[in-house]
Amino acid sequence: MGSERGLVPVRPFDELKVGETFPLPSRTVTDAHFAAFQAISGDNHPIHYDIEYCRSQGHDGLLAHGLQVLCYTAAGSGTFADVVGRAMIGYIDQSCRFLKPVYPGDTLYPTLRIAELNRQRTTGVIVLESTIDNQRGERVLEGRQSYLVRL
Repeated sequence: MGSERGLVPVRPFDELKVGETFPLPSRTVTDAHFAAFQAISGDNHPIHYDIEYCRSQGHDGLLAHGLQVLCYTAAGSGTFADVVGRAMIGYIDQSCRFLKPVYPGDTLYPTLRIAELNRQRTTGVIVLESTIDNQRGERVLEGRQSYLVRL
């Protein structure tokens, strides 16, 4: 089967395998990312923009918004969405845990891994395990996301 978007070949549900990994682009988080996410989210808690407040709470710097960190696991930023192609119906579930703080200057390395393939009558659910490690090899996020696809 050919590629619909030209990046990788599209594969049907039955050709996917539990354990397959899909690395996502690494990102070095900057002050500009923090400011942009604060503006779009409307989250104005001082833990995200007041360095003295952060220090008083025991942090080395401004603390990244949790949802900002989660955004780096977006499946569309890597090849997973291309592999599934037009079979994708929707993003149906998300859960995660934030394990360590993320500060400006940290480089994040996200990965998606197929954890479950649940075949149904005319559709399937692909459950991906999502992880993000920082430049020190510390796990800062782990979670799961699920996608409904046509068979």
